[in-house]
Amino acid sequence: MTAHEELVRLSATEAVARLRRREITPLELVDAAAARIEAVDGRVNALPIRFIEQARDTARRFMARTPPQDPSAGWLAGLPLAAKDFNDVEGQRTTFGSPIFADAVAPTSDHTVATLEASGGIFMAKSNVPEFAGSNTFNPVFGATRNPWNLAMTAGGSSGGAAAALASGTQWLAMGSDLGGSLRIPASYCGIVGMRPSVGRVPRGSGLPAFDPLWTEGPMARNVADLALMLDALAVPHPHDPLVMPAPDVPFTAAVKGPRPPRRVGFTPNLGLSSVDPEVADICRAAAMRLGAAGTAVDEACPDFSGSIETFQTLRALLFAGLRGELLATERERINPSIVWNIEKGLELGVDEIIRAERERTALYHRVATFFDRYDLLLCPTVAVPPFPVEQPYPTRIGNEELSSYIDWMFLTFVVTLIGCPALSLPCGLTRSGMPVGLQIIGPSHADAAVLAAAALLEGEFGIADRLPIDPIGVAGEGGAPGSV
Repeated sequence: MTAHEELVRLSATEAVARLRRREITPLELVDAAAARIEAVDGRVNALPIRFIEQARDTARRFMARTPPQDPSAGWLAGLPLAAKDFNDVEGQRTTFGSPIFADAVAPTSDHTVATLEASGGIFMAKSNVPEFAGSNTFNPVFGATRNPWNLAMTAGGSSGGAAAALASGTQWLAMGSDLGGSLRIPASYCGIVGMRPSVGRVPRGSGLPAFDPLWTEGPMARNVADLALMLDALAVPHPHDPLVMPAPDVPFTAAVKGPRPPRRVGFTPNLGLSSVDPEVADICRAAAMRLGAAGTAVDEACPDFSGSIETFQTLRALLFAGLRGELLATERERINPSIVWNIEKGLELGVDEIIRAERERTALYHRVATFFDRYDLLLCPTVAVPPFPVEQPYPTRIGNEELSSYIDWMFLTFVVTLIGCPALSLPCGLTRSGMPVGLQIIGPSHADAAVLAAAALLEGEFGIADRLPIDPIGVAGEGGAPGSV
């Protein structure tokens, strides 16, 4: 094994510890990541925007600085990072996966990127995304990102490039964001850990509506300890985000050390809403029952999520109309038809529909809060179906159930978005075909530490983190991008 390969296989926690002790340098890590990108990313296509020479220059300047005498728990000490191509990095392109913005260069870094830079991160690349949003990462600018566990399959989305980079070893940590499951779904599909934190836990960029509670920024990592490290690096208040919370009194990295089992949890295969692939449900049920061996009471129990699918569809459409509605008049032909549909749905909403959705969301939140009066956590599958072929834009059925829209199959994550609670996807097993499956761990409002602790307790039961990073499996196809079929 070469020196670069040894560095690539370090966990982020180990890499940062060695950086802090000055046993390795940021420049060595940039070089190691660059070599791994050269070796594998041509098949995966996780990191299409690269600025490696700039990262090397930044690393050299970073190495000349005096390190902080008392670094915070989230101090990354010069660890290379990838930003999602929805986030602005000063001087680099932000395309959103759209030909409309293919050549747009960000004049400044957004709040989330700036937070990670201030926490000692060095950006060297941007990860691929679907066009504007979605849970299969393909776009007309850079093409499709493929799943390292099987290059014929989707990596999920919209943080699919980030998840695939982690799984294939081209990054130690990566940024993600989540509206309907964009942190959790690719984490499940790529066998890594992704967390949608509590609303306000992580500062967001100015390109989003300031008071929107649906879209969050969050961490992605190969294991739970690394995820906690990145959340500590991210959870720094920023004055330009009105929803942002103070940093926690106890670092998240402390929460995952020697965690105690929760007292009582509920498990449900489908949140009482729709169909789930039987193999996925069985894997997740068996994973949840592992907590029983630790002394946790595991009940088949779930809050009442009735009406939540329609409620999310309405509020998502309203957000899309606000964010992208003005593009329809001039750029309609250059926008993915699914996104056009979602924007138009938002523009056509009536006042009664919006008021009803807001009332339903409030009622749902209180039903969930009442559930958490009795239960510490709620567990369910992250995604209703295992990874599907990358050429397929999205699933159109689950078993015998026909789906009516391009996001129906994502219901297990997007209804959880409505309640603003922390939710994490933990890899908990493999399908018979060898594809990862994620268990979604959901906690009460602001209980991010409890969610992380439960994930840390369970992680060792499954052994998937120990298999990462993996060399990409299979051969990438030669066909066109999904959506053309």
